[in-house]
Order: sequence, then C-alpha cells, then structure tokens
Amino acid sequence: MHVPLVLTDFLDRAVEQYGEKTAIIDDEKRLTYKQLNARVNQLSRGLQKMGIQKGDKVAYLAPNTTEMLEGFYGVYGVGAVMTPLNTRLKPADYEFILTHSESKALFVDEELYPLVQPILSKVPNLKHVIIHGESQDDYPGYEEWRGKYSPEEFDRVPLEETDIASLLYTSGTTGDPKGVLLTHRSNYLHALSTMHHLKVSDQDTLLHVLPMFHVNGWGSPFYYTANGATQVMLRKVDPKTILEKVKKHGVSVMHMAPTVLNMILEQYESSKPVIDQPLRVVIAGSAPPPAFVRKVEEDLKWEFIQVYGMTEISPLITTSVIRSMELDKPKEEKYRLKAKAGYSMIGAKVKVVDELGNQVEEDGKTIGEIVTRTNTVMEGYFKNPEATNAAIRDGWLHTGDMAVVDGDGYIEIVDRMKDVIISGGENISSIEVEGALYEHPGILEAAVVAVPHERWGEVPHAVVVLRDGHDLTEEELISFCREKLANFKAPKGITFAEELPKTASGKIQKVVIRKEFWKDRDRMVH
Repeated sequence: MHVPLVLTDFLDRAVEQYGEKTAIIDDEKRLTYKQLNARVNQLSRGLQKMGIQKGDKVAYLAPNTTEMLEGFYGVYGVGAVMTPLNTRLKPADYEFILTHSESKALFVDEELYPLVQPILSKVPNLKHVIIHGESQDDYPGYEEWRGKYSPEEFDRVPLEETDIASLLYTSGTTGDPKGVLLTHRSNYLHALSTMHHLKVSDQDTLLHVLPMFHVNGWGSPFYYTANGATQVMLRKVDPKTILEKVKKHGVSVMHMAPTVLNMILEQYESSKPVIDQPLRVVIAGSAPPPAFVRKVEEDLKWEFIQVYGMTEISPLITTSVIRSMELDKPKEEKYRLKAKAGYSMIGAKVKVVDELGNQVEEDGKTIGEIVTRTNTVMEGYFKNPEATNAAIRDGWLHTGDMAVVDGDGYIEIVDRMKDVIISGGENISSIEVEGALYEHPGILEAAVVAVPHERWGEVPHAVVVLRDGHDLTEEELISFCREKLANFKAPKGITFAEELPKTASGKIQKVVIRKEFWKDRDRMVH
C-alpha cells in the first residue's frame, strides 16, 4: 500500500489526538489544535479564492508568530510551496528572491512591511499581498481577510510525496542566494528522524526561538505539531523575554544558534530566575567550546544537544547525544563529545572523505569534507542546475564543511571549504560583501573573512588595498557597505594592507588572511 508522506498529516494527527489541547501560546492569544486547524482551513480557502494553484510559490516574511505557523499548513492545503524569507535582508534582496521564486502571493508582518513596500511594484508575478496586522496601502489585513472564509474542513488538493513543499533561499559562496527545493517526503522523513533524536513528545512545550524562516525552523513546525506539543511564539530574540517565557509556560525545549544561548547565559547570570522544569537546548550553527557545554549543564542544569546540518539536507543529519557506550566516560570527556557535530541520525549516511572520496582516518587529525547520502537531501537548486551538479556528485551531497573524525566516530568541524561566514546563526557570503566593497572607487583589492566575535561567534572583517591617491577611514568604508548590504552582512572591521597574499595563479589566499585573525584560537571555526 502506497500512502504518500505529506506534511498535512502532522496537523491532522494533532487535531485527532490532541484537539482540545493548547497548541499555541502567542503572548495573550491561546489556540487549541482544533482552533488552529479551523484557521488553517480558512487560510487554504482564501488562497484558493486568490487563484493559488498546486506548485505556486507563496512567500512569508514574518517573525515567529501564529500566522507564520499557520502558513505552513494552509499553503500545503492548496498544494502550494512555502517560501519563507529571512527577516534581516534589504529591499533589493527581497526583490531578487520574490522575482526568482516567481512568488504569486506574499504574507508579511506589519512591522516588516516597510522592508518590502519599496519593491512590491517591481516583482512581476506577485499578485497578492496580505498584511499580518492592519491593512496598509490597499493590502488587506490578515484577520479580516481570513475571517471571510469558512473554518470547516477544507477539501485539500491531492499531494504526492515527491511534490515540492519548501523553497528555501540560502546564502552561498556567490552573491545571489540559491533556492533549495525540498519535497514533502524529505521534510517528512527528516521530521520522523529528528523528533526521535531530540526526544520530542506530547509532554513538550517548545519555545520557538530559532526563526521559522530558517530551514523551516529546522522542521520544528512539523514534528512538534505531529506530537501535539504546545508551541510558544517569540517575536523577537531577547534573552530576558526568553527566560520569562521559559518560566511562565514551563518550556521544556528550545532550538537556537550558540550566540543566542550565550546571550541567555549572560542574562541568567544577572537575573538568576528559578526554573524548575527539565529543559533541553538544541544547538547548531557553529561548534561551542566544551566549557560552554559545562556551563549549560552544570549551572543551568539544562541538557545540551549539539546537532549539525544545512539547508540542503532539510537540515539536520548528526547529533551529539551521548551514546550508551560513552556513558561511563568522565564528565569533561562527555562535554568534549557533546560540543562536536557528532554521529549520524537515523536515515542519514554521513562520511568525512579526502579529495579522492576515501574516508579519512578516525584519528581526530586528518581533515576531510563532510558528505552525506540521505532521503532528506534537496531535489536541487531552483533554476540552477550548475550549482546542483556541483553540490550533488556520485549520489552524495558535498557540504563544503571540513572536519575530522575521532576514535569514537564523532565528527568535529574544523574549518569551512566555502567562505561563508556564520554570524549569529545567519549565513553571510564573503563574496557578496567583497562585491559591495569593490563598488567603492577607492578599493583596489578586498578580501572578506570571518573573525572571532564574542557575541556573534564570528563576524565579517575586510582586508583592503586602496587605490593610489585615495585616503579612506574604517568608519567611511563600513558605512558605505551598510548602504549596500543588510547591517549584519557589513564588515565589523577593516584592515588596510599594502598587498594581499596570493597564490602563483594570482588568487587571493583567504586562508592565510584568516589564520592571522585566528592565530590565538585552536581552530578556525567558532
């Protein structure tokens, strides 16, 4: 019997098993799973009335809100493709993504509307804009618009598991973001594997710290919904608010980047709230030092779970939860293991290979590239076969992340092949930043690398060579970049140099530049 693996199953199960249970806590608003489902039915009907058809892209620009979560299930009801947008971009970025994705409709939070307002008329396929909040510029407000439609069960568009569910834009090593295509099957199988490894159950209360736009919040709207967990919304990442909500709502699990956890740790030190319930934090984005793990587990008494993945893999493929064979190891050794990317999750084959494709020695020293073969790998990059063929070779996805494997088989990331800077969990293309610098008439050469930063893990830093006759200050160049780029992408510092190190063929050696900034660290990834 073939029953398609489609994501709408997850909300159906929650309604059937947990209909009267609190599904959503969004500040003062509370919804049961039945109430959430009724709103989703209205959303699907509204999309159908708009003329949204199977395969059409529906974009969402919103923080972690009820409306954002409803989007996943309402969009799938009509067989459309959920296309979440990063809330920290510039208008030009939104113009590119909305145009490239051929989005037919855009749902945008009223606070974020000014970011897209200047470019809406320039996006050719965009026919409908709905505002989460009050109506603006003749675009309807969400509640009023949705309220016109029946909350009764919606006759969904039939889906096959091979249909595309998500189109997710990620910063690569080239300036323009690439659109990652993930099927219902990939997201579904990812949910089943991840919820097992993260120990998700109906007793959980999740605080949505990680943005849902970021690889579907690592798939959290799928597996926490499937398990009937209560989901607490968080509009803005503020450590004080996070700790207040954790205490008030009995939160048992959160997903986040290490930088956010660091902010929470600092806030905890100053306010020392009494949090009685067991709590686990799931971390990915960059590797934390073992001392960080110790602080979380000993001072806060929270369980620390490190995972690894990337947008192209739905995204998680490894976990560092201590296995039964390692339970007898000393505490410090366990913290060291927990700080690593870890070992493969169920359903994922993960290897670290050399340039010839052979697995590296498990000696904790030999560096190779992480490759994976799993049901959760993307179908490809939207309208970009060259990039797809470069990433998926001989049946394996090449991550571009360089790692070693220890004697226990734990993978530890040591450097990145790609020059992507991961700052506060967000990907920044160094080439995109260099492109902005090169627009200045005074710049002869520029190289942008990641440098260590206490709060964000790492930030972009530019090393530049000026043209003769030009005199520039660090402040002038940084503000020039901020006019061209989202603030988090702009360099946080500038070093002026006489020349940049190059290979014999004239290619700038970023690794040499990067080493200079990381020489006091034991590895070149935060």
